[in-house]
Amino acid sequence: MKDINIEDFRIKSQINIKDLPTKLDLDAGKKDLKKALRKVSEDLAEIQNAMYAHGKYAVLFCIQGMDTAGKDSLIREVFKEFNVRGIVAHSFKKPTELELKHDYLWRHYKALPARGKFGVFNRTHYENVLVTRVHPQYLMYENMPDIESVKDVNDAFWDRRFEEINNFEKHIADNGTIIFKFFLNLSKEEQKNRLLRRLNRPDKHWKFSADDLKERALWDKYQDCYEDVLNRSSKPHAPWFNIPADDKPTARYIVARILYDTLKTYEDIREPELPAKEKA
Repeated sequence: MKDINIEDFRIKSQINIKDLPTKLDLDAGKKDLKKALRKVSEDLAEIQNAMYAHGKYAVLFCIQGMDTAGKDSLIREVFKEFNVRGIVAHSFKKPTELELKHDYLWRHYKALPARGKFGVFNRTHYENVLVTRVHPQYLMYENMPDIESVKDVNDAFWDRRFEEINNFEKHIADNGTIIFKFFLNLSKEEQKNRLLRRLNRPDKHWKFSADDLKERALWDKYQDCYEDVLNRSSKPHAPWFNIPADDKPTARYIVARILYDTLKTYEDIREPELPAKEKA
């Protein structure tokens, strides 16, 4: 099985999304990848236990990708060995009536992990520069003072949103949150195969929605928006990683390795020693 260098996946400069790989051959079968993933997940769980006791860092795990990219199953498999007390997952759907009465980042702020915990954002605050950019009419529900119609949504509006998101991440990073952002890069051909699988397998029917086909028709527009996200918001304190997602076991292993190889560099994350008086 080939080894990987996590820096090969980090977005460090301006990219063209068409040049980013959606496949990676690690010269390993599914059993080998599953075994390797379990080992890394166990090692990650040990780090999380130390983090929980240490209480000075939180981890924010952000995952984005097109429909069928494998977000849910990746989260399940990567964190399978974790103690449930140390991880909290949030799947952000359509904003509620209450959430729409606040600014768009409010629901993300209040879902942030406490120090010592892993927080998982399955779809993230970046939906606010992805879905709403593809469908700007959704912004009308936010009832913003300076936006009366879709015509008011211009480049300056999106520039401001990106600045706000970057500031949000810088603020939480400065206060002890270690941020990971993963883009599951799925090919259009593989998405087609996965959508057809949902139709052909009765146990997958519940996952299929006609809306998936409507969104697929907007593939190119979504790819342009993702490219802009990767180029404008991958920062040293909050990097994006491109994860080839056409093969799910490979994608899961790469994500787990990026988490582990990064977190093990934090030498100050360790269990506190028992005070001598308590020990006595």
